[in-house]
Amino acid sequence: MSNTYFSLQREDWSLHRKGQQDQDRHRHKVKQAIKDNLADIVSDESLIMSNGRQIVKVPIRSLEEYRIRYNFQKGRHAGTGQGDSQVGDVIAQGKPDKQQPGKGEGAGEQPGVDYTEADVSLEDIQALLFSELELPDLVDKTPDRMITESIEFRDVRKKGLSGNIDKKRTLLESIRRNARAGSDKTQILPDDLRYKTWEEIEQPDSNAVILAMMDLSGSMGLFEKYCARTFFFWMTRFLRTKYDNVHIRYIAHHTEAHEVTEEHFFTKGESGGTICSSVYDFALRMIEQEYPPDRYNIYPIHFSDGDNLTSDNEKCVRLVKELSTKSQMLGYAEVNQYSRNSTMMNAFAKLDMPEFRKFIIRDKTEVYAALKHFFSRRDGVKSA
Repeated sequence: MSNTYFSLQREDWSLHRKGQQDQDRHRHKVKQAIKDNLADIVSDESLIMSNGRQIVKVPIRSLEEYRIRYNFQKGRHAGTGQGDSQVGDVIAQGKPDKQQPGKGEGAGEQPGVDYTEADVSLEDIQALLFSELELPDLVDKTPDRMITESIEFRDVRKKGLSGNIDKKRTLLESIRRNARAGSDKTQILPDDLRYKTWEEIEQPDSNAVILAMMDLSGSMGLFEKYCARTFFFWMTRFLRTKYDNVHIRYIAHHTEAHEVTEEHFFTKGESGGTICSSVYDFALRMIEQEYPPDRYNIYPIHFSDGDNLTSDNEKCVRLVKELSTKSQMLGYAEVNQYSRNSTMMNAFAKLDMPEFRKFIIRDKTEVYAALKHFFSRRDGVKSA
């Protein structure tokens, strides 16, 4: 018995999942790359002008894995490898950002890090962006007669309609019964049948209307219009993706305000002077005629460059106060690339109302922060 030898081995099934693990790592890397570059992606002009059909390329770090080279010191074990590492030594450690290649000021001497570009679809971008956005303070304002009925399968029973047979559970019941009986045959008996049962679920819809208001006067340059339209582009896709019962009305103004089509709003330009009170007055009349606050969640959002007729600012403040009382959230975004002194923002700075949110955009990458500011549950985020 002392001369008997045994050989024990076990197959490592984790090796069979190597392909799946690499795919999961790659998806995680791409998702993290999108998240890290989201501010730049949101303001990508090629994506906006492509009507949402563009494939975006985002840089991700190489997926090369660490490879361990063993080193056994002379006098202990014979082996291969080079270097002076000992058992337990740290062989790889992340560097602070300031020491990474490409970081810091001036020319560097560190070697570069390999990056590759991954194709990312609009759906991938939307999934991450829209997960951070929501209509603030949305409440149920739907009349009793406006109820959405849906059907949900919530239970499984032994009796039901033949069209509702749950094939998977029926087959499992048959396998369990045959196993208990010691039979290797798969025979389905009437007692094995399982049926899905459904219930009617009543879900009230929350009506909402978004008033997209934009200054198209002569003082709104290409940069100002681009930032405003980029914001409204993503806003429109977000609302139509996440909410079923939301109305979007597009209002343009210079010295006068008027409703325009979605195509006109995103493509056409106008000129003339600026009287911002015209758009607030127009929004109040539209709410009074079509969207009573007791039945609708109202969200007016106004984009301007802050260049308004000085004598009109006092009227704007008065109308904004009135509009705030009828709105769940009222937003004012000012595109101010060169940090000019804006009398309109100075006038609005004195307003302290929970429904009124303000934001200043100085760079196109701040459109992403503006989206999170206006479409967040609480007070939003502060502009830089």
